[in-house]
Amino acid sequence: MKNKKVIVTGGLGFIGSHIVERLNDNNEVLIIDDQSTGKIENIKHLDFSKIDTTLGDITKINLEEIFEGTDYVFHHAAKISVPESLEDPLTSNEVNITGTLKILEAAKNMDIKKVVLASSSAVYGDTESLPLNEENPLNPLSPYAATKAAGELYCNVFSKAYGLPTVALRYFNVFGPRQDPNSQYAAVIPQFIDKMLKDKRPIIYGDGKQSRDFISVKQIVDANILAAESKENGTFNIGLGKSTTINQLFEIINDVIGKDMEPIYEKERPGDIKHSLADIQKAKSIGFEPKGDFKDYLKETVEWFIENS
Repeated sequence: MKNKKVIVTGGLGFIGSHIVERLNDNNEVLIIDDQSTGKIENIKHLDFSKIDTTLGDITKINLEEIFEGTDYVFHHAAKISVPESLEDPLTSNEVNITGTLKILEAAKNMDIKKVVLASSSAVYGDTESLPLNEENPLNPLSPYAATKAAGELYCNVFSKAYGLPTVALRYFNVFGPRQDPNSQYAAVIPQFIDKMLKDKRPIIYGDGKQSRDFISVKQIVDANILAAESKENGTFNIGLGKSTTINQLFEIINDVIGKDMEPIYEKERPGDIKHSLADIQKAKSIGFEPKGDFKDYLKETVEWFIENS
């Protein structure tokens, strides 16, 4: 993507900052972020002459004014904590559903070429039907997951009713540099790396045979740009299309870090999904095929944690 004006909501966050980083050299980028979880430090290494930042809540600011002349919107601003959504479903609803609706309405009115929505594999809930494809029934098990499902439905409605091109990307287990291991909803990879670099044994809940479809944030960025530039609308799974057990993951990180540690096994947590695996056949229609080696992406992530510890 070159010579475009793009907006990244949640652009100071983990995934959003990586999208900004990729687009920074050849495009004009505007970030919208309320800094509730995003950090300006995530983009401190970039060329600020090509970045504008609007700090504010997407439900309150004048989006149409900001969207004028914009080509694409990558919508990543959201309340992403499942525990927070269970404690305060109204706020999750306001930010994730009303916020998305405001983004879509402004995009429609300002003739945006396409909106790309960050969704989640959480919309599927817990199912034994693997690999998960886009035809699987939705079974959200938290207010967070329900808000993502609603966002997808609104994208579909705006495409069909108003002709606004939209894509919703259902992310599986994303990892990479700048992921916060200290947040209450931190993923297993940053938690393992953070603890093991401090010579602390990480906890594995259950027997460690549960599996996940882990995908690098750089591959997620690839998917976003491909989705924006493609002619396709609709919903797409974005994962590696391969599963790794938690035990296997632990051994790979052990090897990458050069340790010989043993995990601490604790009782399985109620509500944890046993297995997750994406069917990514449909995503090939937007040109998405994950490139790179899983272990190499893990090495890159470990190196970032070492440099920033």
